[in-house]
Amino acid sequence: MTMMPMRFHLVWILALALLAGCYAQPYVTEERMDKGLVIVLSGIEGRGLLNEAICKGLDEGGVNCAIRLVDWTTPFTLVFNLANEAGNRQKAEGIARRIVEYRYDYPGRPVVLVGQSGGAAMAAWTAEVLPAGKDVDGIVMLVPSLSPEYMLDWALKKSKGGIVSFYSEHDWMLLSTTLSGTMDGQFTASAGRTGFVLPKASDPVTYEKLNQIPWDESVAWSGYTGGHFTSGAHVFVAEFVAPFVLDFATGQFQPKPKPKPID
Repeated sequence: MTMMPMRFHLVWILALALLAGCYAQPYVTEERMDKGLVIVLSGIEGRGLLNEAICKGLDEGGVNCAIRLVDWTTPFTLVFNLANEAGNRQKAEGIARRIVEYRYDYPGRPVVLVGQSGGAAMAAWTAEVLPAGKDVDGIVMLVPSLSPEYMLDWALKKSKGGIVSFYSEHDWMLLSTTLSGTMDGQFTASAGRTGFVLPKASDPVTYEKLNQIPWDESVAWSGYTGGHFTSGAHVFVAEFVAPFVLDFATGQFQPKPKPKPID
């Protein structure tokens, strides 16, 4: 590959400072950037061990694209990060602009979004505002903090391979959104606990691109025991999430059955 223009490097350095703070990105190198980009969007807690484990799991699972962790949160409270829908959507627009810039500098490379909890909502909102022709190749949601009836139509249309969403009825944290509200401001148990349902106004054909995977005890060996924070266990991500990311990145995604226990 020829050397990228200096403009590209300056843009990404500034973008990181503005969108995700100044911190290490161990899975972002020129070689990896040339193979594709996976953006991991943090939850409302911001960067931490959970999101770093997701990145580690993707790497261990064979994802050789750049894996960039984006902390979209503010330094205010977790409740503010959860409830600030207007501000969060504005942050999503900024992330979408960075994707467009990446597409310009690395044409033809895949882009996949991965988000846990509040980060899953940010993934949907980022995809929704992408301009025509700049779609992402796939979206993976881990226990999304969106209401079950949130309309995913636009996010599904802006994702070539669609959306894979993991949810767990044992995620008691996402039952608490009946009091605190979801990222989209609905006071109900989140889709990360119950799964998404088809809204009355949505297109059933579009929703065929939504693949939902419920938790069951057969995957507990991987560290994902059904609880909210264990959904980012790096072994689980390596074994059961990374394959979806790889399939999205290569354009070979096909709906997969629920994970089976190891013999």
